[in-house]
Amino acid sequence: MTDFIALQTAIIKGKRDDVKAIVNAALEAKEDINALLDKGMIPAMREIGERFSRNEAYVPELLIAARAMQAGLAIIEPELAKSGRKSLGKIAIGTVKGDLHDIGKNLVAIMLKGAGYDVIDLGVNCDIAKFEDGVKQGAQIIACSSLLTTTMAYMKDIVTHFKDQGVKVIIGGAPVTKAFAEEIGANGFSDDANGAVKLVDGFLKA
Repeated sequence: MTDFIALQTAIIKGKRDDVKAIVNAALEAKEDINALLDKGMIPAMREIGERFSRNEAYVPELLIAARAMQAGLAIIEPELAKSGRKSLGKIAIGTVKGDLHDIGKNLVAIMLKGAGYDVIDLGVNCDIAKFEDGVKQGAQIIACSSLLTTTMAYMKDIVTHFKDQGVKVIIGGAPVTKAFAEEIGANGFSDDANGAVKLVDGFLKA
């Protein structure tokens, strides 16, 4: 039987090999794959996210935890598909046009996956057409990231474009503020990955 505390600890400490070993052992023993997520992976990512929000963990720690989580997810995703596990919702995420930074976006994407959402990662330098592709694939929420003040203005174009399409647009990134989000009419804003998950929870779990 899987030691869920050991799995959580391995993820939080970023021990990818340990995570893979625990997950593979659970698969070989034909254990409930959903339990690995619900009792091991998701609580671990929520814990490291909360620590980050409280300034008790920093970006490097969040990154290695996210990579460890991803290593485990990569193993169980095919099994989850077979089990018919229902996704909590679908989010399309991308760094906006003109911006090639992706660390923050990648963190949010992995945190959302870890929380049980389907994530369409559109990559970087995303124009409106790319986000449209995400919506065509079923995204209920568009998450836009920007690290440059020169590119964040494009977020307004995205918000305006999707305003009457029934799709929520949330934004984030180093120069982005709550005031800016309100100014352009975005549906939400977060200044860290954990907050982004809570924001999505608020829209899709309500």
